[in-house]
Amino acid sequence: MGSAAGGPAEAAEGPAAAVAAKARARAAVGAARDGLVRLAEALHADPELSFEEHRSAALVAAALAEGGLAVETGVFGLPTALVARAGSGPLHVVVCAEYDALPGVGHACGHNLIAASAVGAGLALAPLADELGMTVTVLGTPAEEGGGGKVMLLDRGAFAGAHAAMMVHPWPQDRLTATCLAVDHVQVAYTGREAHASAAPERGVNAGDAMVVAQVAIGLLRQHLPAGDQVHGVVDSGGQAPNVVPGHAVGRWMLRSPTLDGLEALRPRVRHCFEAGSLATGAALEVTALSPTYSHMEPDAGLLRLWRANAEALGRRYDADDAGVAPPSLSTDMANVSLVVPTIHPLVGVDAGGAVNHQPAFAAACVGPSAERALLDGALGLAFTAVDAATDLPVRDRLLAGRR
Repeated sequence: MGSAAGGPAEAAEGPAAAVAAKARARAAVGAARDGLVRLAEALHADPELSFEEHRSAALVAAALAEGGLAVETGVFGLPTALVARAGSGPLHVVVCAEYDALPGVGHACGHNLIAASAVGAGLALAPLADELGMTVTVLGTPAEEGGGGKVMLLDRGAFAGAHAAMMVHPWPQDRLTATCLAVDHVQVAYTGREAHASAAPERGVNAGDAMVVAQVAIGLLRQHLPAGDQVHGVVDSGGQAPNVVPGHAVGRWMLRSPTLDGLEALRPRVRHCFEAGSLATGAALEVTALSPTYSHMEPDAGLLRLWRANAEALGRRYDADDAGVAPPSLSTDMANVSLVVPTIHPLVGVDAGGAVNHQPAFAAACVGPSAERALLDGALGLAFTAVDAATDLPVRDRLLAGRR
């Protein structure tokens, strides 16, 4: 290559190399199409929750191994994490696969498509990696839905030496990126004292009432929160019989803010609401973190430009982005990766008939013709973007030099 940072002399570069590599990548995804669709359908039919994705991880690992990648499972101390690698070039690109589902609504966030797209990108890039001067890693990341799998993997070295990280995420329309809010996931537990609710209510300490006081306080607090801050939760238990004063109440809450600094400011305000429930009723309070904190996201503008050009060549449109429509708000542990490694997390549209993520109708839309197109466009878009990053010398040199 023309630059010492660009890798081995035999690594291909320039527009002609990119065109040839993309043609081969397209052929590889085309050959794998039926298998990728079957993988997405199999994951969809058997949804598994965070850190419990044993069958899902095994299916993803098998598909990658069959495609010739070297696969390790149970990596970095996480039984449902996996690493699949190909190539030994200096430019290290990580493609992230998610495969956990949501309780009650299954794959209503389309992680079955995320996994299959990542596998497709890996299969497309594996035979090209060495000639493009790349190392390609498909990283199976458990527990995005509240468990913080990528944060754990990041802390344990899974992204060490990576120059770029990328994945796609299903959404009701194509968007270049989202507003990724920093988030805490916490469990709130109150412990009171049971008593007969009619004969001796004065002898009870009502943990359920403590939770109600906290909910009311949070509802009142919302009026005074900065724009973009959010607090929402569910009560998992608050008593078992109406004639027994509840001795225990447990809920799970999410605190979100546009930045980590904003989240830091939000925490004590919400904590005071939980403490109000304890103070008002006498119930003991315990607040426990359910996962590592998710950060805000800083997508890499250069990689995002490459993604857009490739996605539009595949027929995707970004009318909402061009019209200045505010990006949707969500949270993801991929955001933590973005603060360390140049990262993209584009949203790939699925025709869900008006449904949005986390609704049963969106889960239903994550199989079928529109889902299949999103899967294949996601795989090709990721593969093409990696090819461009490897063959466009200024982009390649920037990534290798660690410049943002």
